[in-house]
Amino acid sequence: MYIYKAAVVGGGAMGSGIAQVISYAGIPVVIKEVNEELAQKAYERVKSIYQRRVDKGKMTPEDMEKKMELVEVTTSYEDLEDADIVIEAVYENLDVKKQVFKELDEHVQPSAILASNTSALSITAIASATKRPEKVIGMHFFNPAHVMKLVEVIPGLATSDEVTDDVVTFSETLRKIPIIVRECPGFLVNRVLMAYMNEAAYALQEGAATIEEIDKAAVEFGWPMGPFTLIDMLGIDVAYEVAEILYDGYGERMKPAKILFKMVERKRFGQKSGAGFYVYDQSKEYEPLEKIIEEVQKETGVKGTKFSMDRLMYAMINEAVLAFQENVATAADIDMGTLAGLGFPQDKGGGPLHYADKIGIDVLLEGLKKFTEELGPRFWPAYHLKKMVAAGWLGEKTKKGFFDYA
Repeated sequence: MYIYKAAVVGGGAMGSGIAQVISYAGIPVVIKEVNEELAQKAYERVKSIYQRRVDKGKMTPEDMEKKMELVEVTTSYEDLEDADIVIEAVYENLDVKKQVFKELDEHVQPSAILASNTSALSITAIASATKRPEKVIGMHFFNPAHVMKLVEVIPGLATSDEVTDDVVTFSETLRKIPIIVRECPGFLVNRVLMAYMNEAAYALQEGAATIEEIDKAAVEFGWPMGPFTLIDMLGIDVAYEVAEILYDGYGERMKPAKILFKMVERKRFGQKSGAGFYVYDQSKEYEPLEKIIEEVQKETGVKGTKFSMDRLMYAMINEAVLAFQENVATAADIDMGTLAGLGFPQDKGGGPLHYADKIGIDVLLEGLKKFTEELGPRFWPAYHLKKMVAAGWLGEKTKKGFFDYA
């Protein structure tokens, strides 16, 4: 099905970014908001993205005007009736999203695809609020949507193959890189990222290293920024919410580090609240991070563990292998997802599975066993690694691993 017109429900940072991407591809788009004030703000957000392109000399004011003619805002579902696809980008709450989908189901044309930009919630659960679950799908853009190239396309239990194909094609029309991800808590990229960020939080609360030391090590490794800079930017409250969803789905290996809860409890959400792991608002006094760490150590009884980047990276790689083992995505898509969605260091192979092949599957397996002994069962190696070692598929050194190197 060709998409002649699109709609976005929710005009916040993500929704307006998605709308800009759609209009930039030459497709008319309507943004639905709950009131006129928010609708106008959404329109201005889209305009400001285009204005930045004009200011940088990437487009003319005339071109911007033509693109903005493709953008409408509304407060009524009736203006979405003729949309071929509707992308929901509202607050990350299952009940809220189900209510939106119920209302969409009642108003938009029967042939329309209903997509959710959720980053972790069940597509199947969202689809249950409609009478067209075969036309409901996940379409997870990454923030900022007008910059990041990756889109995770997540079919639910009832999603038809035709709808999946249509959304992949639509994503490519938007100049994005779509990867098909089997539905699971956190999907692919957030699941793999959270294993890495959660381990960084454990290392911090256990006194293995400071936030500055961990962030510096990550940047020196090749990441665009350190895990604590990233989590402060994303919002610690948002990250903790995702961590709880993953914990509910995967159990003990994804148990959120206690310090994340302590930060949320103190309303230290990151940049948006003035303080997170780092302090951004110097006009206020905040409790020293060291005191919060001491509090956690008293409660957990764990302190003085050792820090290394392997500790963070092996946690991430193991989760990527588990995702591969569960057929969540292909090896190529797992690496593409982390490269395009997270900025995985290209000189380390451009993805966790290529990096596993680079260091050696046998080395990885032994490292995970050692971390399991020292730090606990969250490092328990994926069974697939044991199969690969038994087969002699050790990565680059044997010319076969997750990828072929013949």
